[in-house]
Amino acid sequence: MTNKELLKEKIEQSGVSITFLAEKCNVSRDYFYRKMNGEVEFKQSEIATLKDYLHLTQKERNDIFFAR
Repeated sequence: MTNKELLKEKIEQSGVSITFLAEKCNVSRDYFYRKMNGEVEFKQSEIATLKDYLHLTQKERNDIFFAR
């Protein structure tokens, strides 16, 4: 389950837009929001892309995408 609050915080801190991240993940902006809201799971390739563009540490990545 995605920790959407932490993900939103990291996106805001990064200065990149949702549209930019959605394009890098090869999904629409609306579909990216569905993923952020937990309606659809992020794929491993999308998580890797977001980790790179948001400059996430392994711990941050785990806290966001593998939250319990």
